[in-house]
Amino acid sequence: MAILKIARMGHPVLLMRADEVPDPTAPEILRLVEDMAETMEDAGGVGLAAPQVHVPLRIFVWRTGAGGVSALINPVLEPVGEETEEAWEGCLSIPGLRGAVRRAARLRFRGLDIAGNTIEGEAAGLAARIMQHETDHLDGILYPMRMEDLSRFGFNEELARAAAKEQA
Repeated sequence: MAILKIARMGHPVLLMRADEVPDPTAPEILRLVEDMAETMEDAGGVGLAAPQVHVPLRIFVWRTGAGGVSALINPVLEPVGEETEEAWEGCLSIPGLRGAVRRAARLRFRGLDIAGNTIEGEAAGLAARIMQHETDHLDGILYPMRMEDLSRFGFNEELARAAAKEQA
């Protein structure tokens, strides 16, 4: 396995729609998924999409609630209901910054695993947020493009300092 270089905001690979994966069982896809998982863990992330490591394919990995890592290939997401939640997000491609983003509170997901089997289910909370964030990467969308209020966008240290001052 290998640690891959993470594309940063401004790189064209982050602004394009990624291609479908024709064969999720191909050895190079398994290797990519393993390398993405290792890269995500090394960087301290909770999710990572293939375009973030300069590979324009529709794959993402994320940390599961059980402490493991899962991969979803060629994902399709569908909001469940009208409820949305606003929460702080960061991104390995936009280091040192955070912003408040509104997303669907619940969703249905469908895609493939690395064995080519269909995976489907529902997600809520952090898992739903991660899946939406990573799928946005597959569509060339970075989280600041989803922000409604840019006054809630800033450097981690400044936001922490402001929050501490507000609590005092």
